[in-house]
Amino acid sequence: MKPNILFFKNIMLAGLLAGCVTAADRPASQAVIEAAIENPARLPEDRERDARDQPAVTLAMLDLQPGDAVADLFGGGGYYAELLAGVVGAQGQVILQNNKGYAKWVNERLQQRYVDNRVPPITVLLSEVTDLQLPAAALDAAVMIMSYHDLYFYRPASGFDRVDMADFFTQLRAALKPGGRLLIVDHAAPDGTGNTLVQDLHRIELAFVQNDIESRGFRLVATSDALRNPDDPRTQNVFAKDIRGRTDRFIMLFEKN
Repeated sequence: MKPNILFFKNIMLAGLLAGCVTAADRPASQAVIEAAIENPARLPEDRERDARDQPAVTLAMLDLQPGDAVADLFGGGGYYAELLAGVVGAQGQVILQNNKGYAKWVNERLQQRYVDNRVPPITVLLSEVTDLQLPAAALDAAVMIMSYHDLYFYRPASGFDRVDMADFFTQLRAALKPGGRLLIVDHAAPDGTGNTLVQDLHRIELAFVQNDIESRGFRLVATSDALRNPDDPRTQNVFAKDIRGRTDRFIMLFEKN
């Protein structure tokens, strides 16, 4: 059965989010997070991924509440978007955004994920970095999971053009509510390398990311070492067979100033 969703179509989102309920007095409990992770309807490959991605850690750091709105930027096949939907609940809203460079790899996976409307309402959005099409002042949080480095990845033939970082953050800040949160998970590069290894290794330096985001009107509020791997020399491409899925990764949570 084909999924009943508007798949990869540019859409207006403001109306979808206008009715979302925010409830500062009802934070998502650990039990809600665990229920989202343990949902028996989740795909088997997602359950296998849980062991290496530790979603209980990242979801707890986000401090989402029932009714919140959150964007999964460059969200790929929707692993995190589905978990986020389970946490914010039926009154919440999750936007799963991809650009063309990401979308061409995940069509089949998304079709599989949404078959029989198995997942709570998620807006699937195809938009480019030059016009993210995010609703104004509507998001409580945004996540970028192993994708921040791609803002510095340049390969036009694959759908990745050079990004105007100032413009990207202007759009993101406009979409986030005051105090909105931004969660970053990415593959660590060796200290002192900045963003110079993005093209070859798909890695980026932790200190570079922190300084970059803090210079864009955010402040670092929390970190976690849950995904660090000291056995990763951080010198291999993240897709190399003997390191894929076991890279040294950092987790940082920022808040909009």
